[in-house]
Amino acid sequence: MTELLTAAQMRAIEQAAIDSGEVTGLELMERAGRGVVEAIFEEWPELRATSHRAVVLCGPGNNGGDGFVVARLLKEWGWEVEVFLYGDAEKLPPDARVNYERWLEFGDARPMSEGDIRPRHGKDAINPPDVLIDAGFGTGLSRGIPRTFFDAALSQLSRTHSSARKLHEVRARTVAIDLPSGICSDSGRGLVCSEKGFEGSYSFIAKLTVSFHQPKIGNYLASPDFSGKVSIKDIGLKREFGVTLLNRSKFLRNEERPPGDLGSRPLSKLRSSSFEPSHKYSHGHALILAGGPGKTGAARLAARGALRIGAGLVTLGCPQKALWEVATHVTAIMVQTLTGPPGLREVLEDERINALCLGPGMGLGADTPALVLEALRAKRATVLDADALTRFERKPDVLFDALHENVVLTPHGGEFKRLFPDIAEKLDAPATTGPAYSKVDATREAAARAGCVVLFKGPDTVIAAPDGRASINSSAYERAAPWLATAGSGDVLAGFITGLMARGFAPMQAAETGAWLHTECALSFGPGLIAEDLPDELPKVFRALL
Repeated sequence: MTELLTAAQMRAIEQAAIDSGEVTGLELMERAGRGVVEAIFEEWPELRATSHRAVVLCGPGNNGGDGFVVARLLKEWGWEVEVFLYGDAEKLPPDARVNYERWLEFGDARPMSEGDIRPRHGKDAINPPDVLIDAGFGTGLSRGIPRTFFDAALSQLSRTHSSARKLHEVRARTVAIDLPSGICSDSGRGLVCSEKGFEGSYSFIAKLTVSFHQPKIGNYLASPDFSGKVSIKDIGLKREFGVTLLNRSKFLRNEERPPGDLGSRPLSKLRSSSFEPSHKYSHGHALILAGGPGKTGAARLAARGALRIGAGLVTLGCPQKALWEVATHVTAIMVQTLTGPPGLREVLEDERINALCLGPGMGLGADTPALVLEALRAKRATVLDADALTRFERKPDVLFDALHENVVLTPHGGEFKRLFPDIAEKLDAPATTGPAYSKVDATREAAARAGCVVLFKGPDTVIAAPDGRASINSSAYERAAPWLATAGSGDVLAGFITGLMARGFAPMQAAETGAWLHTECALSFGPGLIAEDLPDELPKVFRALL
């Protein structure tokens, strides 16, 4: 299991280690610089063989100090190294100042003045460096980076002047230390520069980002497009717990737990031993409501997802007019006609139905909010998605008053904005100072207001509980699955979570496990995926995991 840290947590960990006498700030800076060089050679082994050229852009803080260490180590390796410093060397923090002076024994550090960073032409032009090190503004960034610093990178990466907004078009090995300059460590958002005449967000785009100790939240929220590949280097600090990054170890730990305690190995609940007495009802019964004729596909996707992930029985509840449409498309899934809230109330007299899913394809008719409120009165495990959320856009408090702790809300960005407009407004506002308001902050605030688990969908899906626990299911870097952006994939996810809750998973655990398996299924299938493929990929994923 990987824990993602805020900038404040990382500073506190470093300071605690320094205060205890375990390590000095200078030693941490040296370890960080060596970690960057190791990561460069691991990513591009061809650079080990011969001398190459590097440009190191150093900022005015400790991130710049890391850059001076990298410059010195590469120089000792035999590279040609050119260093630029933004700011006054006299004002560098003590440890960064020591490494600045150590670097001066090998070369100079040119100031980033306009004359020094002007693009070179003709006989004065030089080739772009083999590696550009962005050691400007790391986890401590609290404001947008100055345009001067940003332009310095462009002048070194290209022979001709290029727009500051086209840095991503430059094909070079750009390595960021901690995070690309301009990106907020806690939110992954680009901070807005307030420099007069250059207002806007200017962020570096790295091919490799080297972070230390543990990843930062910003590495996995909005910034994967800026961070490139992320390499985490150990610098000898004690572990700390922050926001959970969902990965294989979260679900497949090997340690033994007391009977009934499955918190360490969620997927063990899905194992079925032939020696254990069980039957379909012992694996839960999920009820998923469908819309009218022509609108049952989304609910059928959710139902198949719930059945495949392990629910013992799944019933699709639909209006009488949609009965034949549903019945001709399902086999193992049962069908039950029901009409409005009274019909749902009657069906729920069967107490063996222990998990509900409402929203996919339900439509925005007058019955939808009444059905949702009736379902919530039953106090069963419930997933609310799509239309079940949108229908409360004008009166979200009516929904919030009815929610209970055994509910999971699964909004995408538009649905989140309809239910939590003030929170969405804060998230969408330009990030002018850091730490900026993040998707984690927004999801935590939404979960606290709703009093239940909220799963805020996206390639950086965030899951939060009312007590403040939060996790990120990142479909980026090595888990990038852009083909998940297909109609119906969210309906399948709702079904996955519903099926897991039918099996007895707690809401937070069900949401985390469902989201992670959702991405695993997409990765297993590959490009060409459509939503119908996701449930049927689960057996292959389970075989690989269990």
